Amino acid sequence: MSIQDLCRRIQPVDITLRKKAQARLDQLTKPLGSLGRLEELAASYVAISGELKPNVPLGVVFTFAADHGVTLEGVSAYPREVTSQMVLNFLRGGAGVNVLAKHAGVGVRVVDIGVDYEFGAVPGLIARKVMTGTNNLAVESAMTRSQAEQAVMIGIELATEAVRDGIGLIGTGEMGIGNTTPSAAITAVMTGRPVADVTGRGTGIDESSRRHKIAVIARALDLHRPNPADALDVLAKVGGLEIAGLAGLILGAAAARVPVVLDGFIAGAAALIAVGLQPLCREYLIASHRSVEQGHRVVLDHLSLQPLLDLDLRLGEGTGACLGMDLVCAAIKIYTEMATFDEAGVSDKV
Repeated sequence: MSIQDLCRRIQPVDITLRKKAQARLDQLTKPLGSLGRLEELAASYVAISGELKPNVPLGVVFTFAADHGVTLEGVSAYPREVTSQMVLNFLRGGAGVNVLAKHAGVGVRVVDIGVDYEFGAVPGLIARKVMTGTNNLAVESAMTRSQAEQAVMIGIELATEAVRDGIGLIGTGEMGIGNTTPSAAITAVMTGRPVADVTGRGTGIDESSRRHKIAVIARALDLHRPNPADALDVLAKVGGLEIAGLAGLILGAAAARVPVVLDGFIAGAAALIAVGLQPLCREYLIASHRSVEQGHRVVLDHLSLQPLLDLDLRLGEGTGACLGMDLVCAAIKIYTEMATFDEAGVSDKV
């Protein structure tokens, strides 16, 4: 199966089911619309999944890890080896995503899609390495088109396998020192916004370093001229392997009618690529939060996604996605477990 074949399988969500779900929500023992976004989430889950009476889904966050050649340009506050060190931390259960996933009752699957480190046989690690990090996008394409396609297909395959395992809710996570740089490059190209508007401080660089980062991205875009009408061209020239994997994860989940809860800015860049490949997959996206990374607001506005939370998060890993998944499950419980006025014997509004 090709990426194009998979994209053709993605269908619009069921508007009729959304209306039926809203009708039940309107009958629950509460003032009309008083649970706000929780009601919207419940109706969206029904429309996406095609299940009028859904069970609370099993959820999993995929944390894709990869390195980036552009770190040679001094765009990050942390050294490249932190990527592999954090992968081992994820596997030991010591990272933020592990804590919040446990809180939310969801699993974490860690994927080495492009880390510049040989882990060997490490229990729990999904080894799907395409290459040991991307090339330095400031001087050459981040990867070949074939490598970009391979990374997208890995995401598609992992989503498909998860659905076969009974997963009904997928969250996006990532780890990759330097990855806000390709994310900003992708965002600038896919939204048409100036590089300076979408480039933030990443792991905590100062303003001087941010200006340097902007210059690096602008130079890369001038060198490669990625085509915004060809999302794979953008991904190959200025993207990242974990971004490609997440884009594929979104496409694979959408084809299986499983909602995807997006994390922050890097996940947003992946969503821009996925929507560029198949616009219908936007209907399957739930934005967990708005990151303080300034490009994330641009991404959310471009995709017309309203975030559930605004907590000044900028960690990544899938931390925000875990919180969002918890809210999705709460919304489904409201929809399925709360009594209607008739069931409770409570008088409705006059």
